[in-house]
Amino acid sequence: MIRRVTVPSLFPPPTYSHASVVEAGTRLAFLAGSVPLDAGGELVGPGDPVRQAEQVIANLREQLQAVGSDLPHVVATDVYVVSGETAVLSAVWEVVEASGLSAGPHSSTLIGVACLGYTGQLVEITATAVVPDGAPT
Repeated sequence: MIRRVTVPSLFPPPTYSHASVVEAGTRLAFLAGSVPLDAGGELVGPGDPVRQAEQVIANLREQLQAVGSDLPHVVATDVYVVSGETAVLSAVWEVVEASGLSAGPHSSTLIGVACLGYTGQLVEITATAVVPDGAPT
């Protein structure tokens, strides 16, 4: 259902693929950005990008399960981190790797940005996932 491609003529990515191919006719879910808010709307992990990344992944998993998918079915993500420091981006990426998203490995872009939508928000992840056959419509 998902073919993940690492292009031999390009530098090999450490824990993601260059491309993910999904056959026509497969259902896809395009998820809004997952943010580090709890169910009550409170920011989780103020000032802590790693803790926020963990909450973002937990929320992403909830989004996926609500549409009949899960982390291993993610084909692409954009990971936004409020930082210009490579060490901070790398720390957030370690959370992504540990989450199961890299099991694919999915195609991803890690982006340092100036700010995000909620006050104190340091991390956000958008995702596209396959919804497996048999999942509720």
